[in-house]
Amino acid sequence: MTDLNHVVLIGRLTKDLGTDERSFGYVSSGQARANVSIAVNRSKKTGDQWTDEVNYFDVTIWGKTAENLKPYLLKGKQIAVDGYLKQDRWEKDGQKMSKVTIVANNVQLLGGKGEGAAPAVPGAPKFQPNNAQASAGFSGGYSSDSYGDTGSDFPEDIPF
Repeated sequence: MTDLNHVVLIGRLTKDLGTDERSFGYVSSGQARANVSIAVNRSKKTGDQWTDEVNYFDVTIWGKTAENLKPYLLKGKQIAVDGYLKQDRWEKDGQKMSKVTIVANNVQLLGGKGEGAAPAVPGAPKFQPNNAQASAGFSGGYSSDSYGDTGSDFPEDIPF
């Protein structure tokens, strides 16, 4: 029977990716590797007071994900990490050492443009709302004109 090793965290990067050679590079097989650290804030109640507790986690991102995210992984940027825990063990000067890191399977950039995001990528599509709909606001009604009128806004037979 297999055990479960799954981690989901949301936190903020503690420094820019690529500031030193250990944070981003390529292994001998040619695969990209990014090592980042995130700070995860948590509020807990101590007596009648709420206090903030910060935990720091090291995250390793591999392959194309590491390459694609490199320009966007800047200090303060909020990210969501979905992955698993990996423990490395070694011996140094006769003393046993270990370190637990998170290996990311998926990384999502969170937050807005002003929150540690890189400048816009030239040629990237930009969201532009339809002016007619944006100025009208939310009408609360249902309109199927742009998708073809079926003759009825709400069919009687709902497929669920």
